[in-house]
Amino acid sequence: MPRLPDGLIAGDDGQPRCFWCAGHADYEAYHDDEWGYPVKDDTRLFEKLCLEGFQSGLSWLTILRKRDNFRAAFAGFDFEKVARFGVRDVTRLLQDAGIVRHRGKIEAAINNAKRACDLVDETGSLAAYIWRYEVDLKSRPKKITRAALRTMTTAPESVALSKDLKKRGWKFVGPTTMYAFMQSMGLVNDHLHSCASRAKVETALAKFKRPR
Repeated sequence: MPRLPDGLIAGDDGQPRCFWCAGHADYEAYHDDEWGYPVKDDTRLFEKLCLEGFQSGLSWLTILRKRDNFRAAFAGFDFEKVARFGVRDVTRLLQDAGIVRHRGKIEAAINNAKRACDLVDETGSLAAYIWRYEVDLKSRPKKITRAALRTMTTAPESVALSKDLKKRGWKFVGPTTMYAFMQSMGLVNDHLHSCASRAKVETALAKFKRPR
């Protein structure tokens, strides 16, 4: 087999993939089927915003493996339901070993659900608001390599999104966290060049109807 470019690994099927999903079948499936594909479903967007907050200080693989538990604990990330969570729910969640039991992050998720409801009242949908911050392709490197990716922990759009969300009262939405959110939800395609998923994501983005 020809040597793969730096940053790519070959799975059992021989397909080149981004380095970060190596060694874990569930991570590989997430890379292949979810990461980078455009999302406009409000529930999925809210879920990822919450889980990125819970990930702070942890690995995404840890959160991914607990995702079903998070979904059960947080009413499927229906933000209208989560917005009604109270003190008893916080106590319940702090006792749930299936999730990350961090009071600040739990309370932030509940707070952010309330803020999400406000955004929907203002803009019509969470998606319509989020997709205003799609990363400008003109600002991107011509080739996404492992070295380039290491230098891109934020983007002007993630900084702007973070700033606006914080102004609106959201928590755990720093610019680096928002950039990771954008990478996963398709607002930027950061699959490495020559990764088998990169072209698939580009095709999906070309067909994607941006919410307004």
